[in-house]
Amino acid sequence: MNLSKEFLQSAVKRLNYYKELGDKTFSQLTDADLHYQPNEASNSIAITIQHMAGNMLSRWTDFLTSDGEKEWRNRDIEFEEQHMNKEQLIALWEKGWACCLDAISSLKEEDLLKTIYIRSEGLLVVDAINRQLAHYPYHVGQIVYIGRMIKNEGWQNLSIQKGNSDQFNKEMSSKK
Repeated sequence: MNLSKEFLQSAVKRLNYYKELGDKTFSQLTDADLHYQPNEASNSIAITIQHMAGNMLSRWTDFLTSDGEKEWRNRDIEFEEQHMNKEQLIALWEKGWACCLDAISSLKEEDLLKTIYIRSEGLLVVDAINRQLAHYPYHVGQIVYIGRMIKNEGWQNLSIQKGNSDQFNKEMSSKK
């Protein structure tokens, strides 16, 4: 078993899972829903998409050769309403994820112990990947939570329904 190869495949698998949770949330929401803000201190789903895409494009463009905080990135603007419609937001979401997943998928075993920089801080590639594996699910959780609040009783669950854990576990055991 090649541990480096397994790590990279696992990272891509996990990131795709969290992207899918976002995708399944967006499919349940309207354009207006994406701009709903629970309160003034909270971000809408649209703003969270803008931030995630900005982060992904900055971090993963020229990942091995330039600082992950690009000069062209304007992080503060990501947290301002850009008045994008659902189609534009999903296109931005897809662009960010493609940049991230393509960059990780192109890495080789020997790249994992190289040092890259984010805001001039040196990180091993493996640590930079782990950093984003914590960052992106954090924001996807926010997206799912807001979507669930908006849809309330109309929410289509993305995982095991309440009260169905035993049944799910039995089904999984029977597949062994």
